[in-house]
Amino acid sequence: MSTHDVAIREAEPRDLPLIVDFIRRKAAFDGLPDSVEATEPLLQEHLFGQHPAAYIALGELDGRVVGFASYFLTFSSFLGRCGIWLDDLFVEDSARGKGVGAALLTYLAVLAETRDYGRIEWVTATDNLKGLAFYQRNGARVHVRLRLLRLEAREVSRLARGSAT
Repeated sequence: MSTHDVAIREAEPRDLPLIVDFIRRKAAFDGLPDSVEATEPLLQEHLFGQHPAAYIALGELDGRVVGFASYFLTFSSFLGRCGIWLDDLFVEDSARGKGVGAALLTYLAVLAETRDYGRIEWVTATDNLKGLAFYQRNGARVHVRLRLLRLEAREVSRLARGSAT
């Protein structure tokens, strides 16, 4: 069994081309290759602007970036404190099973614990059996009584114009 040097670091503006590439690869992995609207200028503004809305942690294996986790802060009124929403976690196929995903998840756990956040939450596809097994091995509980709800841009615009029913 070989050991690998896994390192996690926060992304920097110089990583934008790599981040866009990983987002596209994650979308393809999810079966949604045409759904990516993210561009370097958009990510520059929202990740590295004056008020970052989200953050990217990069996973390196033997000095090469092979995965990422995108995350942002949430707030729980029940807990009365912040949490982390893990938006995406992706490790390229050739690096899976070598500790990069676990290191990214651990990085977020250390961040949450250090800052006294109440939880880390995320969603995954119901057919992502390997991902579900990985997350459960690392302590995640699947909340089957909850449903993800989303308003897409069209519905947001409709509601913003006063069309609530």
